[in-house]
Amino acid sequence: MRKMFLLAGLLPAAALAQTPPPAPAAPPPMMPQSSVNDPWPGMKKLLIIADVQTGWHHDSINHAMGVIEQMGREHGEWATVIRTDSQLITKAPIVGQGARYAGKFVNARNLDQFDAVFYLGSGAGALSDQQKADLLSFVKQDGKGFIAGHAATVAYYEWPEFTQMIGAFMESEFRVDTMQIINEDPAFPGAGVFPKTFAYTDQFPVMRMPFTSKDAHVILRLDPSKMTPQQRKTRADDDFPLVWAKSYGKGRVYNLTIGHQEQVWDDPKFREMAHQGIRWALGLVDAKVDPPAPPAPRRPKGK
Repeated sequence: MRKMFLLAGLLPAAALAQTPPPAPAAPPPMMPQSSVNDPWPGMKKLLIIADVQTGWHHDSINHAMGVIEQMGREHGEWATVIRTDSQLITKAPIVGQGARYAGKFVNARNLDQFDAVFYLGSGAGALSDQQKADLLSFVKQDGKGFIAGHAATVAYYEWPEFTQMIGAFMESEFRVDTMQIINEDPAFPGAGVFPKTFAYTDQFPVMRMPFTSKDAHVILRLDPSKMTPQQRKTRADDDFPLVWAKSYGKGRVYNLTIGHQEQVWDDPKFREMAHQGIRWALGLVDAKVDPPAPPAPRRPKGK
């Protein structure tokens, strides 16, 4: 009897042990793209893209990205997201990939969360047709900004609409040298740090015809009268723009071809010019960008 009593007393516990545990609560639904939190309230948002997978790997890019990010923070004007790929160049929601995050919210920002793109990449790129359309509309229809870095004029060379947006394509470039520069518009934000004419050392580009200064508001240009005859031959019309600004639909485009050498980004004057150019592209300051008259045609000798 005592043995049977003990066995009977154990039955409820055994039965409980065989009861399956309650099913875990269902995970919360995936947050939509628009729910990305803003950890930088009150600041403009700048996306740096340094995708060089199909182009030249400039040594200065790493330093440039750090300087640009630092400038925004130290002035409390913009927060920077730095990417060395082109995933964020899209207006589509971005969800995770791989076994752990496939289809899930991963706190990724798309173009809708940015006020301007600073492009430091080069090469043909690998954007899809939809990504290309999204980038163009980001500037043209949404009225956002685009800053073209040193090698941007040799980026996306199989995509004519990109060249149209930034204003020119680089035909060639001079070797790193000290050359004379004309400050065409000291009134443009940041340009006033340089005198009307000055010498500067970097690798300077030559833009492909039919680009002329009629197509953009040129801020700095090389002085053809101080070039060697060999250098001057590269553009028969003496049109050598280095920094320019232009409208693209509702948006703002700032082209900064200087910056091949990383020490350029340590020059206080260049940094201030870049700082103010970024501010203009972000819509923090206004400026007139009507194209000025291009250089006067070169007179034939003896005339």
